[in-house]
Parts: sequence; structure tokens; C-alpha cells
Amino acid sequence: MNPVDRDAPQPPADGPGQALFSFVRHWSRRWNAPGDAAAAQQGRHVLATEAVHALSARGGATINAVAREVGIDQSGASRLVKDAVAAGHLELRPSGTDARRREVSVTPAGLALLRDARRWQEAVFDHLTEQWTPRQRDEFHRAMRRLVERSHTLDP
Repeated sequence: MNPVDRDAPQPPADGPGQALFSFVRHWSRRWNAPGDAAAAQQGRHVLATEAVHALSARGGATINAVAREVGIDQSGASRLVKDAVAAGHLELRPSGTDARRREVSVTPAGLALLRDARRWQEAVFDHLTEQWTPRQRDEFHRAMRRLVERSHTLDP
């Protein structure tokens, strides 16, 4: 590990990148709160279903694609998807082009789960921004959409 160059300019103590990642860490832990196993399981179902839904819109979902989408290994993604399949939110079937691959799709129950999750997400956003002007909300929304779109161009 290289020692820190003490003469190099230091990042701001609370720069926008730090704020972004602090926000991401905070919300990524909401589903993992101790003592609420049902909420944690529901959160994992939403995570898997949202990933498959997004991947399907971009061309198709497999276990490996889900693993890349949510940033976990293939075996973790397999368990995540299998749990959501067992709950009725996702469906696994052999690929029409490669019998070794399995494709994942969202079921009608999964779409209902996403509708409920998105209602909750919008309610949280409304609460967090209740003192913002409509223009501030719109500008933030547009900036976040651009940030998300641009994030897909990075290869971690």
C-alpha cells in the first residue's frame, strides 16, 4: 500500500462524492436492519425483482447478469433469485438459445411487488423533500437520472 502523499490536495471533508456514497450506504442498509427478518426478506425480493426487471429492459436477465447488476457473486445471486422464485416474484426457465443457461423473468406477482416498492420509494422521496420546491425536486430528479445513466458506463 502506498503511503498517503501529505502534500497532495486532499478531497473535501464533505464533498459531493462522499455525500453520494454516504446516501447509498445508508439506504443499502435499510433492508438489513436487525430484528425485522420479514422486511429484510422483502427487501431482498425487491432487489432481485428490480434487477431482473432492469436487465430485461436492457436485453435479458440471467443469474450471472443479476450478480453483476447487484454487485455480488454468482452463488449469492443464485440464492437471491431462487428465494424470489420461491416467493412467486420471479420465474426461471431454460434459455431458448442455450440449454446451459437459465433466463430469469418477472412474474405478475413480481410486477405487483415492484409497484408497491415504487409507491413506497415515492412516498419516502416526498417525505424527504417535503420542504423543497417543485423545481428543486425536478432538478434533483433529472440530475439523479443522468447520474444513474452515466454510472452504467463505468466498469468497476
